Amino acid sequence: MYIKKLFYKLTNKDKHFHYKMNLKKSASVKQNVEIFKVELEQKIINIQKIIENKKELSFLHCGHIGDVINSLTIIKELSKTHKCNYYIQANKSLAPNARHYKRFGDHVFLTDKNVDMLMPLLMNQPYIQKVDKYTNQEIDIDFNLIREMPTNFNLDCIGCYSNITGVHTDLSIPNIYVEPHKIIKNKVVIIRSLERKNPLVNYKFLKKYDNLLFIGMNDEYEDLKKEVPNLEFYDCNNFLEMAQIIKSSKFFLGNLSLGNSIAEGLKVPRLVECGPDLPQSAVSYSRGNNAYNFYFQGHFEKWFSYLYYL
Repeated sequence: MYIKKLFYKLTNKDKHFHYKMNLKKSASVKQNVEIFKVELEQKIINIQKIIENKKELSFLHCGHIGDVINSLTIIKELSKTHKCNYYIQANKSLAPNARHYKRFGDHVFLTDKNVDMLMPLLMNQPYIQKVDKYTNQEIDIDFNLIREMPTNFNLDCIGCYSNITGVHTDLSIPNIYVEPHKIIKNKVVIIRSLERKNPLVNYKFLKKYDNLLFIGMNDEYEDLKKEVPNLEFYDCNNFLEMAQIIKSSKFFLGNLSLGNSIAEGLKVPRLVECGPDLPQSAVSYSRGNNAYNFYFQGHFEKWFSYLYYL
């Protein structure tokens, strides 16, 4: 093998390049197969047996928040034949190589405050029998397994939950249920994560529109207000109230974020900011009616206007 590689290197640069790439791909496939066979296969088999043989299932997740929301479609489907309980783990440390999140000051997947804000929304879902913080309860299906799989689960987080359970759902119908907010209604509701901004677009044209409400983090709001001075801010009491506001909105606007996961689960009209470096936005989201993505400024302004006057 080494002699062949050296021969190509000396005689044919194109063949040498493709030979190196094929070797690298082959090594990666071999490594992934080994990870699955040694570390994951038996766990997947056990999960299938548990689903087949038990009528009550307990689930565990440590976050992030949007990942927990994305898992609900699988629990909803299993609730048709099982009694479902959901336990959320606080303060689980990020992996040592999780630089992306640590760069923004995170050291755990979910803090106690995150879990406290999430609980009311989960408790409001009629298909979940019991919701609680994880304190070593017996668990049947550990959704944290998605992080052990040799794949980029950010490309299709919902698909990863299907892969570990063998359960598939209709992703065009709602899987989150809340009542509309009693006071805040008919707003263009916005959450724009700072780390997932598309550099090809700006929001300055929103200055000519009314009823723009930001319900994300305060620093995210301050950043966007530089472009949209008429932008209002509301600090939600918890994620149930956030979902109620999104439910009552004219439509939701945002990039890959908790807010977008909620809007997708509710199936409200929604407009998702994607970008050349953010392909997961287009892959993982916007299934169903009145759901649009944009990469470029012209498309952004076109679909914003359409949804605003819908």
